[in-house]
Amino acid sequence: MAKGIYVSATTPGSGKSLVALGLADTLHRHADRIGFFKPLVHGADGSGDPMVALMKSRFDLSDDQCRGGMTFTEARGLLAEGKRADIDARCVEIFAEISRHCDIVIVEGTDLTGQDSAMEFELNARLANNLSIPVLAVVGAKGRTIAEAANAVEVARKELIAERCSLLAVMVNRADPEIVAELVAEVKPGASGRPVYVLPELDEIARPTIGEVANALHIRQVAGRQDMERDVRSIKVAAMNVANFLHVLDDGALVIAPGDRADVMVACLASSFSPEFPVPSGLILTGGLAPEANMYSLLAQAPFPVFTAPHDTYTTAREVSEVRSEIWSGHRRKVASALGLWANRVDEDELLERLQIPRPERMTPLRFLHELIERARSQRKHIVLPEGRDLRILRAAEILRRRDVCDLTVLGRESEVRELAAGAGVDLTGITIVDPMTSVHRQEFAKEYAQLRAHKGVDLTKALETMQDESYFGTMMVHLGVVDGMVSGAAHTTAHTIRPSLEFIKTRPGVKIVSSVFLMLMPDRVLVYGDCAVNPEPNVEQLADIALASAETAEQFGVDPRVAMLSYSTGGSGAGSAVDQVREATALVRQRRPDLAVEGPIQYDAAVDAAIAESKMPGSTVAGQASVFIFPDLNTGNNTYKAVQQSSGAVAVGPVLQGLNRPVNDLSRGCTVEDIVNTVAITAIQAQAVG
Repeated sequence: MAKGIYVSATTPGSGKSLVALGLADTLHRHADRIGFFKPLVHGADGSGDPMVALMKSRFDLSDDQCRGGMTFTEARGLLAEGKRADIDARCVEIFAEISRHCDIVIVEGTDLTGQDSAMEFELNARLANNLSIPVLAVVGAKGRTIAEAANAVEVARKELIAERCSLLAVMVNRADPEIVAELVAEVKPGASGRPVYVLPELDEIARPTIGEVANALHIRQVAGRQDMERDVRSIKVAAMNVANFLHVLDDGALVIAPGDRADVMVACLASSFSPEFPVPSGLILTGGLAPEANMYSLLAQAPFPVFTAPHDTYTTAREVSEVRSEIWSGHRRKVASALGLWANRVDEDELLERLQIPRPERMTPLRFLHELIERARSQRKHIVLPEGRDLRILRAAEILRRRDVCDLTVLGRESEVRELAAGAGVDLTGITIVDPMTSVHRQEFAKEYAQLRAHKGVDLTKALETMQDESYFGTMMVHLGVVDGMVSGAAHTTAHTIRPSLEFIKTRPGVKIVSSVFLMLMPDRVLVYGDCAVNPEPNVEQLADIALASAETAEQFGVDPRVAMLSYSTGGSGAGSAVDQVREATALVRQRRPDLAVEGPIQYDAAVDAAIAESKMPGSTVAGQASVFIFPDLNTGNNTYKAVQQSSGAVAVGPVLQGLNRPVNDLSRGCTVEDIVNTVAITAIQAQAVG
């Protein structure tokens, strides 16, 4: 049977779902197969439980690996009949079924919010014992003083020990940020020696989204943008005249007003379209009053959602104020904040050492992408994003900041960037915005550029003009060490992104060309394809350069490089100039890196299939087990990576540029927010290697 961990609340409102999510993220990176089990769920069956749904989608878990148990109604019925043992037996049975498909299972107990919290506590402790798994106790510190929170920790310890539970660790969650340091000193591990971690309350997690408010109040959207992830930073009831109301309106406010207040509607719209005024997160029109018909065409243009509510303004405002944010809502920004908090406050190595879970044998795409974030975070770097007028860039920047991956600078006119962000509900707190036109660095950068390009006739006047270009300005930030790397290309061509790097960042010593690889995330491993994006027809030396750089990139990202120099011929079976070029390049790679496992020329099938390799190239250390594939030209490489991506379902991450003195990476103009997040993480990892 798989090992498991029982996440148990010891106080109401502890925020244990955040702990379960953080724990799952940690375990997913260190075990081949994780599972999730929630013994008691609300609703008709476990399939509709929001936490079960979040875990399934977030970690790509099957129904066999992630499920709920019985409903609270069923459990209460059995308790009323004195059949407590039936509850235990059913939960043990489901846990055993999940365990057959997992290496470790996270069990999330009840919330202690029912009528008898003492009974729920005893039920959680009993289930943990019957499942023979340790307890990760979660103590809620919201609204508690240092002494009260410390006392709650001690009570939880004593009660769990009294129930004969094995205590793994204690999480003190939702603590006032101002008392965290003192609370950490107060809640020592104690005689048990079990660690205690303190997680502060984060406003960006605690604040409900407009979608959570709409769901809780069952209100209908009638106009505006379909954007339910906007945070509700405050609640404003528009009971005063418009002039006074605008003085108290702020960014992210949820405005509540009667449905016949056309003046308030127009004021909210006007405010959202003006860069000097705040943008509300949403507008609720109360009293069941429909706006006048001619107002709907205006409200349709609102950059925030507009709802109608049947109750009066006071009742609606009270209901909104009672809405709680839940991590299981699955909003990616909220999840990003939760995982960033977990990573900063919890010693994962300590927890993993206590659990002693088996090492993972497979590298799944999801695990690889999660590890990218953790590796980027491990040694903090500073990345510049030149395309501040692209909303995808701003959304990605917010996710990266919430997950605390790296420091970020976004380029663009600050008023334009902030207006775009506010209109889309993007929070740029903690992100530096620099306008190349007004930056204090512009003169310094222009002088440097003029000096570096003087042989091309560039003077200071021309250099000042060039530094107005965000790509050149961002690249100069990298060159002079103001930042550690750059990611661009969402709104610019590859040539526009790379050209400044070629002009003055230059290639590393011994490297003649800039090339690229795609990290191909297969179901159980990571392959490296190069060059699929930059060099159309590399010659022998360039092909060798690409192979050597690709092997280094593979090592950077945890792939043991076994290099296949691809051709239409394997070994000495074929002839021709194209085959000879690959053969010569292979010899050059061996000469420059005698320690590197490399084979070529070799066909793709012989490089990946052990049976074919045995017949075509027996005894090779690369054939049948290659991890780095070097294509003879761009046409072959680009078509192959896309064919593999589309036919096998592999995730292609890249292109990752290599060979430069400092990391600069290019995005596809069709990139998603997730693509940008991953590329920034890759760039930060590359910057770690530079130093």
